[in-house]
Amino acid sequence: MRRVLGDSTFLRVYVLLALALLLTFGLALVGVAMVDQVRREHHREQLAEVPMRLLAQRLEALPAGSHPGWLEAQARRLDLTPSVLPVQSTSLGYFTRLRLERGKVLVQERDGRGWRLQKLLPGGDRLLQVDLAGLSEQQLRGLTELLAEWLVETPPAERRARLSRVAAGSISVDLGDTPPAGLDAYQLGRLADGEVVIRLFPGRWAMAMYLALPGGGEASWLTIGPVEAFEPVPGSLQLLVVLILLAVLGATIYLIVRGVEARMARLELAASRIAAGRLDTRVKVESSDFLGRLGMAFNGMAAQVQALLRAQQDMIRAVSHELRTPVARIRFAVQMVDDMTDDPSIRRQLQGIDGDIEELDGLVDEILTYARLGSDAVNGREMQAGLVECRAMVERVIAALAPLHVHLAIALAEGPEVEALVEARYLQRAVQNLVANACRHARSRVVIRVEAEPRLVRIDVEDDGPGVPAGERQAIFKPFARLDDSRTRSSGGYGLGLSIVQKVMIWHGGSVAVDDSPELGGARFTLLLPQRPGHDLGGTLTQA
Repeated sequence: MRRVLGDSTFLRVYVLLALALLLTFGLALVGVAMVDQVRREHHREQLAEVPMRLLAQRLEALPAGSHPGWLEAQARRLDLTPSVLPVQSTSLGYFTRLRLERGKVLVQERDGRGWRLQKLLPGGDRLLQVDLAGLSEQQLRGLTELLAEWLVETPPAERRARLSRVAAGSISVDLGDTPPAGLDAYQLGRLADGEVVIRLFPGRWAMAMYLALPGGGEASWLTIGPVEAFEPVPGSLQLLVVLILLAVLGATIYLIVRGVEARMARLELAASRIAAGRLDTRVKVESSDFLGRLGMAFNGMAAQVQALLRAQQDMIRAVSHELRTPVARIRFAVQMVDDMTDDPSIRRQLQGIDGDIEELDGLVDEILTYARLGSDAVNGREMQAGLVECRAMVERVIAALAPLHVHLAIALAEGPEVEALVEARYLQRAVQNLVANACRHARSRVVIRVEAEPRLVRIDVEDDGPGVPAGERQAIFKPFARLDDSRTRSSGGYGLGLSIVQKVMIWHGGSVAVDDSPELGGARFTLLLPQRPGHDLGGTLTQA
């Protein structure tokens, strides 16, 4: 996958992942801050729940005409500003009105000027609104006394039930039959005198209010709290939680990306094997996700390509074989006519026909070789490889071609012996095609060089001909390709020799390339044969 997409693409992917993690880090911090803010608002609403319920209960128990006077008295007593407003006169949003209708108490900050508490009164058409600058000891004492006055109006046996109507689901409010535990003698004395005692819990950042109801007896000791102060999540803990979440998220993304990368690497390997001619290669489909569907589509494509190429190769091979029969009959007829006549002009025509038959026979042989190579690749057959001394093989090629090109100097450059693990017959055919191609275009010299490089064998075939234009260096390896300039049809050849060379090299896992010869000035064809360690003589040669 890295070779297909490129390292730069993967670098961009990981950079994007890093940016995504940074963005997630920022969003997580914002999320934690928002959660802390929601906790803070919920805590404020819990604190305001009992006082607002108590004020609403007391207000509803009074005649409507006495409401203004009672509210004014509570304003002085509790150091706050209560008021009753028609709901229609307030600008409430949909969700705000919905919360009020569900019995919730709304707590709003008034731009640094304190707080505004709102609660919907029974009936749903009036709103109790309380503005206060902050929480003070006067308010705590006054609210405790107001709650006690409201409870005193009820017989002792019914006080707990009445108290539950205002204290349900909010801060703890309780009525006890005995004095509260944990108070010293001075505080108990103040309770006995009918005063409100406020107790602080420094270790817990909490406080509680106590009051003894007049009359004594059952359910006469009122306890409010402990009321816990709001404790925001420490910044270090927030950061730790976010980092843990990021670590888990990063590890999860990394494992997912690695899994996808591994599967894509296998897909790339299969594509490389198919590109190298191993059309029997298939991808293992492990799941039904998008990569699994891609693998199935890839396998279907490979099977279709293999079937089409097999049909094409079978047709080429069949046609080539069928051409041999009429060619043989024509050759036999030409020989018979040649034996039957002594006319020089007829013999010259027959010699020309015989040359054309030889060219056609060579073309059929080239086509059969090309089809055989393609058929072996399509069917996934393996070459039988062995160690071959490359210089000796080149010398045999030179010995076979030198008599046909006596006007050329064909030489093998000096160098040490070089062994390669190859299929000897096909590699010799590839070298022979290159040397024959160089002989057709050379003016006076053809030089072959054999060199051993680390894990590589290199064979160069150079000539002093016109060379190959840079724009045509890929096209000349296509079947029946011809150049339109100096290396033209008049030079001979069928346009299949270089295609056969390329197929042989691909099958060996190597490559063939052409450039300019630095010494002779013509073309230089280079064969590169990779040498894999660990192969024994007579082993099989396969592609990676």
